[in-house]
Amino acid sequence: KVMAEMDDSDLDKTSSIQQAIESCFGAIITSFFVAPLDVVKIRLQAQSNPFSKGKCFVYSNGLMDHICVCENGDSKAWYKKPGHFKGTLDAFVKIIQIEGIKSLWSGLAPTLIMALPTTVIYFACYDQLHEALKSRLGKDDDHIPVLAGSLSRFGSVTVVSPLELIRTRMQSRQLSYKQLYTYISNEVARDGWLSLWRGWSSTVLRDVPFSAIYWYNYERFKKMMCKKVGTHESTFFIAFTSGAASGSIAAVITLPFDVVKTHRQTELWERETLKIPQRNCTSIWAVMKKIVAKNGITGLFAGIIPRLIKVAPACAIMISTYEYGKSFFRHLNEKKN
Repeated sequence: KVMAEMDDSDLDKTSSIQQAIESCFGAIITSFFVAPLDVVKIRLQAQSNPFSKGKCFVYSNGLMDHICVCENGDSKAWYKKPGHFKGTLDAFVKIIQIEGIKSLWSGLAPTLIMALPTTVIYFACYDQLHEALKSRLGKDDDHIPVLAGSLSRFGSVTVVSPLELIRTRMQSRQLSYKQLYTYISNEVARDGWLSLWRGWSSTVLRDVPFSAIYWYNYERFKKMMCKKVGTHESTFFIAFTSGAASGSIAAVITLPFDVVKTHRQTELWERETLKIPQRNCTSIWAVMKKIVAKNGITGLFAGIIPRLIKVAPACAIMISTYEYGKSFFRHLNEKKN
């Protein structure tokens, strides 16, 4: 009986280093498959409405969104390459034929510097909190994934938000590290340390509810499917299906916050790069009212199909590769013990 209890509590766990490896592995695989979808989307956007200097757009590698600021008009940046695409499939084929397959991962390397540590913090914290809450609230408490998901996402966004702000500023102003340090020091002296978390509130408002809904549904679907198949351990297929379904539900429910976040952050950076005087920060609810007044309630759900095409596979690939890594290390730990 004691050995059985030890198997459930100790051997079922993976170490912090193993969790970091699992999440890194999942993050790299996810970005490898999902980033090309966003590259093609941005190239199609640039074709129909060319990006001018200082214009901002959102680049997603499947793990997190990054604000990118357009460079000078004569720039040879990947998003300014000419192309005559008739649609998504045509763009995929022509980019591979004319520019080579590597072009599908344009802009990925710099964003992974932020995305990898964020993913490691997020997934490792979720697992640690999940285990801690299980011992306090009981194994089958439905609140556990909601609490663990919300807190882990809140923590990862708070840690990475200043770093992402610094990355965007470096890219937009093309500063050296010394210039960047001087610029940030002056800004902190003028506006205080909280200025490094500019744009944090709109990210938290989208990502925390997304995580709560995602993890609640993921754990629920996984449990249901394991019961139906008659297995105690999640398979790759179960994790993949549960991840895609729960990611889709969370993406639809939190879409209005995603629209607001994109609107606020692109406006903020365009004002800064084009040196337009900064107005008082528009509240999230004011931005929502503005969007509804201009486009109706449907304006808050703009881009639902592209978001689902991006989020569903990203969630499915990330969680299934992460669960596969957990299963691999769990069996390795069992053999050692």
